[in-house]
Amino acid sequence: MTRRGGPGEFAFYPWLLLAYPPISDLAAGQVRPTVPAALGVAVFAVLYVLCVRLAFHNGRRAATVALAGLLTVAFLLLAGFAHNWFYLAPLMTIACGVVLRGRSVYVILTALTLALVAVMWRSGASWQSISLASWGTTTGGLVVSVVLKLFSVIAELQETREELARVAVAEERLRFSRDLHDLLGHTLSVMVVKAEAVRRLAPRDAEAAARQAADIEAVGREALTEVRAAVTGYRGRGLDAELASARTALADAGITVTVTVTGERRAPEADALLGWAVREGVTNVVRHSAAGTCEILLEGTTLEIRDDGRGRGGSPAGNGLRGLTERVVALGGTLETHDHDGFLLRVTLP
Repeated sequence: MTRRGGPGEFAFYPWLLLAYPPISDLAAGQVRPTVPAALGVAVFAVLYVLCVRLAFHNGRRAATVALAGLLTVAFLLLAGFAHNWFYLAPLMTIACGVVLRGRSVYVILTALTLALVAVMWRSGASWQSISLASWGTTTGGLVVSVVLKLFSVIAELQETREELARVAVAEERLRFSRDLHDLLGHTLSVMVVKAEAVRRLAPRDAEAAARQAADIEAVGREALTEVRAAVTGYRGRGLDAELASARTALADAGITVTVTVTGERRAPEADALLGWAVREGVTNVVRHSAAGTCEILLEGTTLEIRDDGRGRGGSPAGNGLRGLTERVVALGGTLETHDHDGFLLRVTLP
């Protein structure tokens, strides 16, 4: 298993120094038979290294097999030679803490401690020695298991935080693209309407056509300013500015507009969002409705935009209305649309 941060596999190899007392007994000739004892220590060390190595390199099944072999060899050595060989017991529980996960590590450590107590008692060790050995053996495995689990959880939290950051960036990019769609969609619709007016007026009224062309230039400059403001995080011009722009856009499109505003001043967040709703709703009326009249009614924080068109007033699945719906819902409000005897857009905020 690979881990980000925390102790790596090489942090557990120095613990093999706990095998020094048995090796010292072998070197001093105090262990008989010598060859099986030396072979047992060598196999124990190899299996310990295998357990740690495999556990840190996603070889969980092979590591479990190696651990089973390590425990078998360890208890054979403990039962056969006792005394200083009990220093091998903490090594086998450290290997358990490295390899095992979940509740199984506690069950195995408990069983190993009880087995160790039985072996030491049978070898004639004092209760003080048994207590110290069993305590060291149990805590060694537990500490290793808890520390590795802690670093594993920290790594998961770091990965989750990075993923949340990536999602936040993606959502912000999506939000920004929707805002630009709403912003430029409205502005370009106004420019198209005015350009059509220029085309109609040019043959018969050059002065009026020039005024419309000047309006196109002004709208283009305003759009450039708004795009620059959007890049710095500006979300909208506010409700009053959008209502004024809506009157102009609808009038230029030949649509009679009635605006009725009642109620007290709204919170800044609601004011900005209702402004976006006016922008999106009027854009859809100009683009799709083929309407002759349009009514904008604002009562408190409830906005209605209704037209008498027979064309498509807009679709909730479109980018503009979809983005508007998400922003309304995020603020705890609702957005409704009805396409019968004209198109109705209703936004209600808390």
